[in-house]
Amino acid sequence: QKKFGKGNKMLKRKDVNMLSGSIVKGLLTIALPVMAANILQSIYNIVDMTVLKIYDTDGGYSVGAVGTCGTLITLITALVIGVASGANVRIARNIGRRDEVGVKKAVGTALVFSVLGGFGLMVVGVTLAEPLLKLVNCPESLLPAAVLYFRLYFVGTPILMVNNFISAILRSTGDSRRPMMFSMLSGAIKVFLNFLFVGVFRMQVLGIALATILSWLVSFALFLRAVIKTDSIVKLDKRYLHIYMEELKEMLYIGIPTGLQSALYSIANVVITAEVNLLGKDATTGLSIANQFDGILYQISTAPALAVMPYVSQNVGAKNIKRAQDSVWKGMLITICLGATFGALSAIFSGQLSSIMSDNPEVIRYSRQKMVIVSSTYFICGINEILGGAMRGLRKPIPATVCTMIYMCAIRFPWVWFVYPLFTGVNALTYLYLIWPIGWVLSIFTLLCFYFPTIKKIKRQQELNEKLSA
Repeated sequence: QKKFGKGNKMLKRKDVNMLSGSIVKGLLTIALPVMAANILQSIYNIVDMTVLKIYDTDGGYSVGAVGTCGTLITLITALVIGVASGANVRIARNIGRRDEVGVKKAVGTALVFSVLGGFGLMVVGVTLAEPLLKLVNCPESLLPAAVLYFRLYFVGTPILMVNNFISAILRSTGDSRRPMMFSMLSGAIKVFLNFLFVGVFRMQVLGIALATILSWLVSFALFLRAVIKTDSIVKLDKRYLHIYMEELKEMLYIGIPTGLQSALYSIANVVITAEVNLLGKDATTGLSIANQFDGILYQISTAPALAVMPYVSQNVGAKNIKRAQDSVWKGMLITICLGATFGALSAIFSGQLSSIMSDNPEVIRYSRQKMVIVSSTYFICGINEILGGAMRGLRKPIPATVCTMIYMCAIRFPWVWFVYPLFTGVNALTYLYLIWPIGWVLSIFTLLCFYFPTIKKIKRQQELNEKLSA
């Protein structure tokens, strides 16, 4: 296929030329398919819950059993999936430098690591399912079903890890369309299998877990074929299917702080979840429902950050700092427009949305309490994620991780222990959930204090290098 692009001759027509042309168009070309794929995945999760509600024989509480696993699953998988972001940055920067061999080494290293990391997660999840769920105060009546789902989910994590890494590899070139298509197809199969296993065979939580794993297998076949058959620079070359320590070191340098950041988010969410679970299974189920819709708002608000990161990486690699900066500000504008609009709609219709998965008025009330506070403000989280993605693209991942540690994790403990108990009554949880937007705002201001000096330092270094070359 014919190569194109004034800015980068290593890319193909289906890739996004991040080094020249319209930045907004390029960001949207990457972000919208990512957003669509992740939203569809969240919708498929909602379908899981809805199917359980329709065919549940346990008073509607199978929804809570599956939902209570979500935060812990994210916590355990975050670190390894975070390395996928490191692979994205490393590959994108090598593309900006026009280092074809470096790209192939990074692709091979990422794939081998994804397999090893996936099997490691499988052992952890299967072995520690019950003690971890007890740690977050999972109600005893939900525990057996929750443990079953948790263990089965982690049996499939090697497949999930490979899928995530190949998706990151494709996005490093701007190709987010194929991951979206793969997600749509596998998700449709998952929905069909949900109705088959749960609706026809009455397999309940077991059916949801099996449908999830089988849908991942479909994605796995499609993703693997994509990197084997592609004519892009990220095509898998068996000769480079090894762990290259230089490439792995760079991926880990970016990826571990990124994964740790996600893990810290999850730890902080576990603190909130454990507190809500103490209120009983109505509260647990309500929170589980709200989390499904929050997941959609999160994907809408943070998808531009996944586009900004390779934009910054490629343009820094190509020594075009101004274009890298422009991508950050325009990414923020996209996030504000999309996130604020859909967040407001989610808050306004929170009652109707919650009723899709439960007919219990108490469950719906608990769900609405979180949606009104958190869903409507997720665009602030999106701005924070863009700054974090920009710092990773600039090879400075630590500030975002530290901000998460302080503002998303550390301050939640005193908030839960000392501030939240000051409020009582049916609306007390509203004040518990306020810590989300408060933490995001504090993190944004702190990241800006790191972002501007980093940009200035890179500019000075490039000017010095140009003078020395002259």
